[in-house]
Amino acid sequence: MPDAVRTAAVRAVLATSLTIIQAMIAFLSTVTGSWLAFPMVLSSVASTVVATWAVLDVWVTRQVWNQRNGVVSVPSSTARQMRRERRRAQKAARAADRDGPAGGIRDRLKADGLSRA
Repeated sequence: MPDAVRTAAVRAVLATSLTIIQAMIAFLSTVTGSWLAFPMVLSSVASTVVATWAVLDVWVTRQVWNQRNGVVSVPSSTARQMRRERRRAQKAARAADRDGPAGGIRDRLKADGLSRA
């Protein structure tokens, strides 16, 4: 994961966990009838907005990073096909190197007039 996306993800996790803690405190304060219930409910609503924004920030940051730096490729059918073609070309090049410039022993024998066929 790129650094910018990782940073945004850490921010989102912190904001989300803080929101969950505030919501739990607001619930428990409401159950016990504490004076802290109303301020905690208000701060929980505000934290929910912030946490949602932080999660959207992760998504947007990831999209921007992919657009600027290219997608970290997952092999697709196109990539496999290109790899196959590259392997075939390398195999043909190795075979050509192995046979030499004259094209192999039979071609050399034909060129020398020593071939039976």
